[in-house]
Amino acid sequence: MDRYPVKLVLPVQWGEMDAFHHVNNVHYLRWFESARIAYFAAVGLAIELEARPRLRPILARGTIDYRAPVTFPDTVTVEATVRSFGTTSFVMGYRLHSQAQQRLVAEGESVIVVLDAEGAKTPLPPELKARIVALERGAPPP
Repeated sequence: MDRYPVKLVLPVQWGEMDAFHHVNNVHYLRWFESARIAYFAAVGLAIELEARPRLRPILARGTIDYRAPVTFPDTVTVEATVRSFGTTSFVMGYRLHSQAQQRLVAEGESVIVVLDAEGAKTPLPPELKARIVALERGAPPP
């Protein structure tokens, strides 16, 4: 996989900078979150939640590798992919590019775990997995 089928273009906001005059690290997590939610929308995760209202995907782990600081003004492109599947989880990958710098400025990864209403891990629904695989392959979702 690793095609990064979901892409968002986001303007860097002045208020995202910190006292060191670069974007604070928390905003990278927010940018990755925005790409993750856009990815969920692209694979129809809302359909799964409607069909199984007690099913909940949660962020279990997140990492960021910073390559270069981002400053205002700039526009970033954040990309998302699903790298692998477990029985009750999947791993997402992210890339962040700076338009001003014309380069990759950060990469990240997150582990998404599927829980049931009681908070116990539950298997990833096969229909959702099929839609993720279709998106990653560039095909319309089943």
